[in-house]
Amino acid sequence: MHRLLAERYPEARCELDFADPLQLLVATVLSAQTTDVRVNLVTPVLFARYRTAADYAAADREELEGIIQSTGFYRAKANSLLNLGTQLCERFGGEVPPRLEDLVTLPGVGRKTANVVLGNAFGVPGITVDTHFGRLARRFGWTASEDPVRVEAEVGDLFPPRDWTMLSHRLIWHGRRTCHARRPACGACPVAALCPSYGEGETDPERARKLLKYELAGT
Repeated sequence: MHRLLAERYPEARCELDFADPLQLLVATVLSAQTTDVRVNLVTPVLFARYRTAADYAAADREELEGIIQSTGFYRAKANSLLNLGTQLCERFGGEVPPRLEDLVTLPGVGRKTANVVLGNAFGVPGITVDTHFGRLARRFGWTASEDPVRVEAEVGDLFPPRDWTMLSHRLIWHGRRTCHARRPACGACPVAALCPSYGEGETDPERARKLLKYELAGT
């Protein structure tokens, strides 16, 4: 199934725009409860204004909230970014730490965010269990768990660590584009013949193709 998804999505990657570990960490914190597309519309202004952890630590809350408001839950996210900058400066010399056990101690950073940063900014294998990954892992029969930590562990046991980061990208891309939460396009799915959940969605090939989409209309 993973090989077939690799053929379907050769361009799969992290869809958040970033140039360094701090930018990716900030973008991932902002991506909670919104789309990567929305975050990418906000971060050019944000990253031009705040370039270092010290910049976030010293940010004016009202200005910061104004920049990130369209991502939703902006007050909580601004609080996380202010505290994140402070913690990075006080505990890690202003640098993003390249270890999961350090990352998850930072404000607004859980295992999902930590694995995004590790896999894409540091090249450290990690499984990113977001809503798409968890849904597909259960539909594929790779796990029965709803708990993200357990999903991460059980799927991790099925694949060598070198595959974890790209596996995450491919499942997330497939979840966004084909294996949708409410109406999966089963008839246009490259792993349909191997999927134990085949038939939960539209099986007619022509109607299924019309369901193929992305979170940004027209893409």
